[in-house]
Amino acid sequence: MNIMVRHTDMGISYAPLYVHSFPLVQPHFLVDAEKFNLTYSDLSEIGNTADKLRWCRYRKGLLQRDVAAYAGLDRGTYGSYEEAVRDLYPLDKMEKIAELLEVPVADLLDEYNLFLYHGQGWQIKVLRDSKGFTQKEYAVFLDVPLGTLKNWETDKVQMFKSTWERLFRDKLAELSYCKAV
Repeated sequence: MNIMVRHTDMGISYAPLYVHSFPLVQPHFLVDAEKFNLTYSDLSEIGNTADKLRWCRYRKGLLQRDVAAYAGLDRGTYGSYEEAVRDLYPLDKMEKIAELLEVPVADLLDEYNLFLYHGQGWQIKVLRDSKGFTQKEYAVFLDVPLGTLKNWETDKVQMFKSTWERLFRDKLAELSYCKAV
C-alpha cells in the first residue's frame, strides 16, 4: 500500500493510495485475422493446407471450435489442422469443412492431399502405363517391393508423404504437363 501526501495551508494530509492492476488485453481475434488475410489476397496464393484453412475460417469469421463442431472433430484436433504439423488431412472431414467454408475441397488441399483425393492408385497406374512398364518392372524402377506397388495401385495402402515427394511429385507434374501439350 502506498500513501498519498498532499500539502495544504492547514498542513499535510495523508490518504491511502491504492494501485489497481489490470491484465493486459490479448490481441483481438479479428485483428489477428485481418493481419493474416492481408498477407494473402487470394486463397490460390497459399501453398499449405493449414494456412488455407485458417485463411478461409477467418474470412467467414468463425472460431476453431465452430469449424470443429461442424466437422465432428474435437477442437484440439481441428487446431492441429491449422498448425501445419499434419501431412494427412482425412478427406471426409475436409469435405465437411469445405462445405462450411463454402469452397471446393480441392482448393483447401495441398499437392500431397490432392494426390490422395484424386486417387493415388489411378495416378500411379497412369504413370506406369505411360512408361510402358509392367507392375514388376515399375516396382524395380521405383526401387520398391512389388507388393507395395500393388497395394498403392489398388488403394489398399496409403502412401506416406515423404515417399510421394521422393517418387511421384515431380513425375506427376511432368505427366500433367504432357497432358496439357
